[in-house]
Amino acid sequence: MAFYDGLFNALGLRDWCDRNASDAPMSMADLLKQNNADAVDPNAEIFPFPSLDNLNEACSSIGQSRDVTAAIETGFLAAKPALKAVLDPITQPLSWMLDGALWLFEATPWWLLITALLILAYYASRSIGVTIFVAISLFALGLVDHYDVAMQTLSIIFVCTSISVLLGVPIGIAMSKSDRLQKATVPVLDLLQTLPTFVYLIPLIFLFSVTESKLYGIAIILYAIVPVIRLTDLGIRLVDKDVIEAANAFGMDSKQRLVKVELPLALPNIMAGVNQTIMMSLAMVVIASLVSAPGLGRNVLIGIRQLELGVGIVGGIGIVLLAVILDRTSKAALSRVDKASKATSH
Repeated sequence: MAFYDGLFNALGLRDWCDRNASDAPMSMADLLKQNNADAVDPNAEIFPFPSLDNLNEACSSIGQSRDVTAAIETGFLAAKPALKAVLDPITQPLSWMLDGALWLFEATPWWLLITALLILAYYASRSIGVTIFVAISLFALGLVDHYDVAMQTLSIIFVCTSISVLLGVPIGIAMSKSDRLQKATVPVLDLLQTLPTFVYLIPLIFLFSVTESKLYGIAIILYAIVPVIRLTDLGIRLVDKDVIEAANAFGMDSKQRLVKVELPLALPNIMAGVNQTIMMSLAMVVIASLVSAPGLGRNVLIGIRQLELGVGIVGGIGIVLLAVILDRTSKAALSRVDKASKATSH
């Protein structure tokens, strides 16, 4: 790295540079080049970017990029016992709920569970067409022996979506009532919404065993909770101020105003958030198959790992069918709620 050799010599730092050496086995660029023979060699540049690795080649007292990654890993592993001591008792009920839901969906006879799901679909959508589509889709999954894994996926979505809504709606309500809380919470929501799905799994793998259901449950909830929080906050903030003033004129306190006025008028937005949460739960449960989440995602993963094209495609089609079932049912319910809300407002 001739350019930076000359720079450190000119600054009179050569003795300091040669005093210590980094303990990293190789630079990040060398590591990447080892796994990719076509990688660009940074040494070929006349004026390379002053990264830690490039500076280290000219001055061994400067650490390397892998020193930074090693420090982060060491710090995380040092904090792991304390984090587990706090998080284990808090998150253990999630494992019980996921394991219980899986057991219930698997133990219930298929004819009884499908009947219950069709009743639920009709109750939510009040649409014969949607209910018939749900029935055809479930029977199609059963015909290709994907009924069991589809029910596993559905049970995980049911638990994680329910928890996301139970936690997300109160948080959204609190945000709508406090501008300060909203300003503090929005950056966290932005972070959760922009993180790549695989990144959710990295710290959780170190904290929990892959045999624990809460590992993938926490990842799904963190990924899926954002829309219901945002849209609950937005829905309540969009309630007409004249309606709020009329409620105040009738002598309603804040709790009565919230329950009888704001939440009913914000319900279409909240239901839209629930719809998005359901779809994001389904998207994440497929990724979570990498950390032992059961269901259709595992079939897709098997198809990729073992180059079983048919297994992967059928599993993917099953996921698409579940996505359409959940989307059509929740959107039909949203449409019904929206019509009811408009009729009430008029």
